[in-house]
Amino acid sequence: MSNTEIETRLASLETELKKLRADIHGDVKKPWWENIVGKFADDPIYDEAMQLGREYRESLRDSEDVCTEL
Repeated sequence: MSNTEIETRLASLETELKKLRADIHGDVKKPWWENIVGKFADDPIYDEAMQLGREYRESLRDSEDVCTEL
């Protein structure tokens, strides 16, 4: 392999590494939560999970009312 071929391949690898690092670290200028906003939009499984969580928290609220009456 000639020096030119090695340099070309090295430049290509450096470019790819830069892209991979950007994918892993994301945009560090934005808060972390901005990178995940909208990831679950229109996802029925996510909507169901949120509904189940809401129902569970409401059931705890109901049981707390019973306990405070004692």
